[in-house]
Amino acid sequence: MEALIIVNIVLTALLALGVVYLILKSRKGGSEGASSGDASSINATIDASVKSINLQIEKLERQMSALKEENAKSQLEIVKALGENFGKIIESSAKSNEANIKHLSDGLESIRKQNNEKLEAIQKAVDEKLDATLTSRLKTSFDNVIKQISDVNTAVGEIKGLAKDVSSLNRVLTNVKTKGIVGEIALANIIEQTLTPDQYETNKVTKAGSSDPVEFAIKMPGSDDKSVYMPIDAKFPLEAYHAMKDASDALDKERYESAKKELKARIKRFAKDIRDKYIDPPNTTDFAIMFLPIEGLYVEALDMGLFEELQRDYKINIAGPSTLTALLNALQVGFKSLIIQKRSSQVFDLLGAVKHEFGKFADSLSKVQKKFGEASNEMENLVGTRTRMINSKLKSITALDEPSAEAILGTADTEKEEADPLWAIE
Repeated sequence: MEALIIVNIVLTALLALGVVYLILKSRKGGSEGASSGDASSINATIDASVKSINLQIEKLERQMSALKEENAKSQLEIVKALGENFGKIIESSAKSNEANIKHLSDGLESIRKQNNEKLEAIQKAVDEKLDATLTSRLKTSFDNVIKQISDVNTAVGEIKGLAKDVSSLNRVLTNVKTKGIVGEIALANIIEQTLTPDQYETNKVTKAGSSDPVEFAIKMPGSDDKSVYMPIDAKFPLEAYHAMKDASDALDKERYESAKKELKARIKRFAKDIRDKYIDPPNTTDFAIMFLPIEGLYVEALDMGLFEELQRDYKINIAGPSTLTALLNALQVGFKSLIIQKRSSQVFDLLGAVKHEFGKFADSLSKVQKKFGEASNEMENLVGTRTRMINSKLKSITALDEPSAEAILGTADTEKEEADPLWAIE
């Protein structure tokens, strides 16, 4: 159908071109003087062509209308067929989707049930495990808490007892005499652990014409085997020291300076007292030691510059527990070195005497060796030569049996006594 329409259009176009050509030719011919009759003939031809063209156009229009109607019917049929097929496809897809959805739903439901069962089993196991673990840990925690509470109660009781002891100690230490005793005890412990009893004396009067004994006097080697004493006295200015520490903790500078000044004055008074009572060269060394039984007190005295000042003004050396221990250890080493030096000559004399006696001992050994040699030669002569001679003389005599020989010689009783000396004693 479409090819027919194209052919008609082409024919119509060719006819129109022919008409146009004739018109142009007629105009050209008119300029050359063509006759009017020929013009009438051309017009008639043109009219006929125009009519023919119109007829063709009408025919084409009718064919176009028919073609449109046929195309419309064909499209309607195609659309209808497509709609029916599409509906069938949709219906088939819907059924297939419903089946798939049902299958998937059943599968999902089965999986959900299995998962729920597994989750319930896991939840049950976890709950049981958590319950057992929680119970065990809670029990352990409660036991620990109870034990810690018991320990805390015990510690509180110990702290209360310690507070009472501290309070009692504070009351004891506030007494001047008691403080002195505490210092003496600390000093005695250090000296007793470092020196031997013959290297020091207690409560020794070191100054001629004085009746004041020093707590400890260390025996130092002097001339003519006479001892020179080194006085050591313990001092414990506890109240002034505590007042200074309390002022320092309270950040009270004015009270701190006042307490520091008081502590320094007391230590200087102690140094003067030790110098006046105990130092008496040549019976003593030209210096003495003031023992401060607390390391903190000793450090404060050093910070105040008292070490050099007391040495310069009073010939007193201050020492804390660690410093005094080091000093006494050094003295002990010196004492041992001095003893070795003194006894070295005695050792040489002893070695000389041993050498002399060893010479005598060597001579005696030589004589004994000679005597042993002579005795050995006599035994060899007796056992060898004499025995062979006796045997040669007795060859012709028949030997008796053992019982007869023992009975004649009486050797049985002698052998029995030698074999059983206890029986012989009885």
